[in-house]
Amino acid sequence: MNRLIRSVLLVAFLLLAMAARAQKITFTPQWTAQSQFAGYYVAQEMGYYKEAGLEVEIVHPSASMSAINLIRSGKSQITTLQLCQAMQIIDEGLPLVNILQTSMNNALVIVSRKDENPIEQKGIRVGTWSVGFDQIAFCMSLKEQLDYKWIPVASNSTLLVSGAIDATLAMSYNEYYLLKQSGVRLTDKNVYRFCDHDYNVQEDGVYMIRKYYEEHRDDARRFAEASRRGWEWAVEHPEETIDIVMRYVTEGEVVTNRPLQRLQLKEILRLQVDRESGKREFRLRPDMVSLANSLMTEGQMLFNEVTYEDLVSE
Repeated sequence: MNRLIRSVLLVAFLLLAMAARAQKITFTPQWTAQSQFAGYYVAQEMGYYKEAGLEVEIVHPSASMSAINLIRSGKSQITTLQLCQAMQIIDEGLPLVNILQTSMNNALVIVSRKDENPIEQKGIRVGTWSVGFDQIAFCMSLKEQLDYKWIPVASNSTLLVSGAIDATLAMSYNEYYLLKQSGVRLTDKNVYRFCDHDYNVQEDGVYMIRKYYEEHRDDARRFAEASRRGWEWAVEHPEETIDIVMRYVTEGEVVTNRPLQRLQLKEILRLQVDRESGKREFRLRPDMVSLANSLMTEGQMLFNEVTYEDLVSE
């Protein structure tokens, strides 16, 4: 009996010691709570971060403080960024390291109000987000000589339905479904998918400032591995994952609904599968970095080449 008590006390002591040593990390997704970040919520709720010896706090950005500003200020240590965003930030002088890549395909689309191909309509008014995420669209319009008139908007669907704009950018996992719910007719003719043409550049990845990464390499590795476990669990348990997502949505007071989040999760998981290998590779592809460099340099969105080596952790 004494031996059993000693064993229990030893286990309790070890658990307490691990908790005391747990590295505190603040993680900030680049947008408000939604299924786009489901794998990280799962990793938190299933205890994967804790098992990895990390005490992770998930803090979403606000209207007054973007994710990258939280990173710059040191209030957050890890964030998610689209590849083109990360490359621009590095070009501007802030070295970043990609520690995990979740997106293997581009989610950007252009939806035309008319039943016409958006890239056959020159000079039209196209809605874009006032907060960014549109680098590849700008590069494409320049390369195709479309002379679009870009209109920063807060609500893509409302302006498109009302006719205030002729077309809008949308993410295939988000605004695409909002437009559909608003009654916009979506066909192969009036929806241009960047991933189906010469603009399939990876999007979401997980990033750290390089200086912080160099000082916390093991923490970065453990965070990446635990996050990957979260995404893999989400693949096998989609409905339970939506339960978790909706808790974060409710806590963040985000206006949405379960069917929309279910559709978003399904599309996000589809975009994680590499078209060539048919697998979730969770890696940055050098050829897509080269493509992004070419497009963004030609579009004058990069002044210097940002190489694959500049982005990866090793």
